[in-house]
Amino acid sequence: MNDVHRQSASLEERVIALCRAARDAAPALAGASTETKNAALRAGAAALRRRAADLLAANAGDVAKAKTAGESPAFVDRLTLTPARIEAMAYGLEQVAALPDPVGETISEWTRPNGLRIAQVRVPLGVIGIIYESRPNVTADAAALCLKSGNAVILRGGKEAFGTSALIAEILRDAIGELPSGAIAFVDSIDREAVRILLRQAELIDVIIPRGGEELIRAVTAGSRIPVIQHFSGICHVYVDRAADLAIAERICMNAKVERPGVCNAMENLLVHREVAARFLPAIAASLGAAGVELRGCAETRRLVPSARPATDADWDTEYLDLILAVKVVDSLADAIAFIRRHGSGLADAIVTTDEAAATRFTYEIDSAAVFVNASTRFTDGFEFGFGAEIGISTNRLHARGPMGLRELTTYKYVVRGNGQVRT
Repeated sequence: MNDVHRQSASLEERVIALCRAARDAAPALAGASTETKNAALRAGAAALRRRAADLLAANAGDVAKAKTAGESPAFVDRLTLTPARIEAMAYGLEQVAALPDPVGETISEWTRPNGLRIAQVRVPLGVIGIIYESRPNVTADAAALCLKSGNAVILRGGKEAFGTSALIAEILRDAIGELPSGAIAFVDSIDREAVRILLRQAELIDVIIPRGGEELIRAVTAGSRIPVIQHFSGICHVYVDRAADLAIAERICMNAKVERPGVCNAMENLLVHREVAARFLPAIAASLGAAGVELRGCAETRRLVPSARPATDADWDTEYLDLILAVKVVDSLADAIAFIRRHGSGLADAIVTTDEAAATRFTYEIDSAAVFVNASTRFTDGFEFGFGAEIGISTNRLHARGPMGLRELTTYKYVVRGNGQVRT
């Protein structure tokens, strides 16, 4: 066996060993008490705070490599840890510990005419594989949500944040106390072959959740033998209606685009009704420009905002994840809805209006995972929805949709109780 084959075999053995350890850990996690799981989460939060200096040092190395590689400021921001972000990770674990435990919850129950009592009861999915890119906080969020929902997790972080993510996983794994160490596994290789091996383990892994750019998610979906929960892109729209309160509209648009442009729930396309465009667009363009946003607009937008660059057809379908915004003037609510249906990704879209009929029509006809009325698309987030944290945002219709919290990481079984009934 040559060196390449030997290394490949060694990698495959390591990945499969992780998967088997996770599968072995899954029953213990599924049966763990709420108190045991919460204690592990609180211990993990304390350990993250205690190791903050080590985390910042590991992260500094990852950030330096990203800057040397010429990554964009938005990319580097997603990668960067700060004391505040470490505290947010730790607090996120405590928030998950404080949430109700979904495992064992009776969703519904009923009694049949023959006396059989049937209960639909939440149970964990089993073993979840998470494949993600540059955000190291995903490591903590994913581990916390999987642990609380009784699932073992196999984490494979991107090479850009590899050092940081590996250390977070190690800290949390060491803190889980009496739970099996296989409950939180981290694939310790940046070799893409490790992902291909992982995606072949259909007998050991129940579901794959990729988090990252569209290229990653399509590659994972194409190469997986395991069911994949997808979120291809976040092309989010804000539509400023003819009946919008323009002060509210400006506040929402600034938040949706500028507050954190490098995330999937940031606004990428701004639609403005023709009747308010002359009043709204110059003002919002000035505010966005002061924040460093580059505008790319339709012909009418450019007439009202001469500094805007011409928008191409590709701009309407681009997830910039940066301080770039495509702007279009539309003639009606119907035109805005049609545009969003054509160009949206189904993640999150918003209308700003004081017209309740327009708002209601928008919520009925826009079939995105989250639809907002007079609020920023940036609220499309598990923490903001009260889930404590999120494993991701699904644009699937099966098995979950939108921000995925604890309940979305469970399935159910039927528990049927009788007293000797047989079918005739």
